[in-house]
Amino acid sequence: MACAGTTRPSAYPGRCRSAPSRRATRPIPTSRASAAVAQRILVTGAAGFIGRHALAPLAARGFEVHAVTRGAVLPGATSHAVDLMDVAATRGLLARLRPSHLLHLAWTVAPGGFWTTRDNLDWVSATLALYRAFAANGGARFVGVGSCAEYDWSPDAVAAPLDEQASPCRPATLYGIAKDSTHRMLAAAAALDGVSLAWGRVFFLYGPGEKPGRLVSDTVVRLLRGEPIETTPGTQRRDFLHVADVAGALAALVGSEMEGPVNIASGEDRPIAEFLGEIGRQSGRADLLRFGARPMPANEPARLAAQVARLRNAVGFTPRFDMASGIADTIAAARHPTGG
Repeated sequence: MACAGTTRPSAYPGRCRSAPSRRATRPIPTSRASAAVAQRILVTGAAGFIGRHALAPLAARGFEVHAVTRGAVLPGATSHAVDLMDVAATRGLLARLRPSHLLHLAWTVAPGGFWTTRDNLDWVSATLALYRAFAANGGARFVGVGSCAEYDWSPDAVAAPLDEQASPCRPATLYGIAKDSTHRMLAAAAALDGVSLAWGRVFFLYGPGEKPGRLVSDTVVRLLRGEPIETTPGTQRRDFLHVADVAGALAALVGSEMEGPVNIASGEDRPIAEFLGEIGRQSGRADLLRFGARPMPANEPARLAAQVARLRNAVGFTPRFDMASGIADTIAAARHPTGG
């Protein structure tokens, strides 16, 4: 779900707005909610990096939380071992649960490879089948999770913060195209079905439990081991948000009446060198950061910043962590792993 890495120019056209609706926010359709079990939510990808952090804030909002996993039993939710690629199993689960709400996090996210893997095509199909089963069983509100990779990353497009309502969607990777096209199809179908639909575009995230192979997780682990980090000059600006705040923002979006795309980000972009430098300072190993030892990748966007007015004002979410406290939390978890 996150944005990272490099990109290539693409001719894939479009704007980032979803299918037009009469208003940006509206009450959840009661006629649909009454056909489902009110305040019952199904979370896909619940055992993943964001999903594990989303269960508690959803429960705190009064939801009866059900989680789709690959066999893991998660605290704070009723777990269901279902393969979402199995359409019949997906339909059976939705028919049994009849949730009023759905938060769809599941997607292929292997570090590096997710940009080009053909698994993205399978997840488009699986997501559409999931939505159809949800709508057929009275589901009222569907929140999908996209990415800032849906936006145009050309130099002119990223000069200002990326805006859900104004910035063009012109994704340059298979992953970005798959997310953008899925959102477009879901928005069109939801308008026909009377389902309330929102789409959270996650920017750059980090925090405890992040998989190896990511910028922040690798930097933290290697510095704590006393290993040098060779990196680019780090002048490119990015918007990082702690994973607990990403999950909290998505939970707030689920509980709101906001429809359409919403950026999930801090609203504060800074040079990567500043972010990594703070990790170095707090770990006591800033001396191991080798800025400029690697060249800047070709076509690396100089800035990827987010406009977050919709998240702050319409959804009503404000992050709990700033850069310093978020990094401190991440380093503490790495120093004292729980094994959970």
